[in-house]
Amino acid sequence: MIGLIKGHETLILFMTGVSIVTFIATLIAVPWLIVRIPSNYFSNRRRITKLWADHHPVIRAVLLTIKNLIGYFLVAAGIVMLAIPGQGMLTILIGIIFLDLPGKYRFERWLVTRPAVLRSINWLRRRARKAPLVLR
Repeated sequence: MIGLIKGHETLILFMTGVSIVTFIATLIAVPWLIVRIPSNYFSNRRRITKLWADHHPVIRAVLLTIKNLIGYFLVAAGIVMLAIPGQGMLTILIGIIFLDLPGKYRFERWLVTRPAVLRSINWLRRRARKAPLVLR
């Protein structure tokens, strides 16, 4: 095991740095993003609007590609962080949020309807003086 670590010191240091940056970024980004969700975002069974629909199709395609590449990177980094110290599961979840996957909105809506999750989200929103999420 020590031989493996000594052979990959640079990679381990890099991934540790990514882990620390990801942890700090999630502490800042998650509350910031939760507060910016429109209060009626989860009120419909299906997602109504498309992301960046009002942009030129080429710009929209580029932005969606970049967003998905960030998602794939975070999922891959999270998988690596499962083997080294870090926020592996949290990083994987954040990566999945960035990805465009079939059924993702339905899963997000299901997750938000869990009482503990909804209570936590609305607590953060209340502290930021925002309206609570409306689910119906």
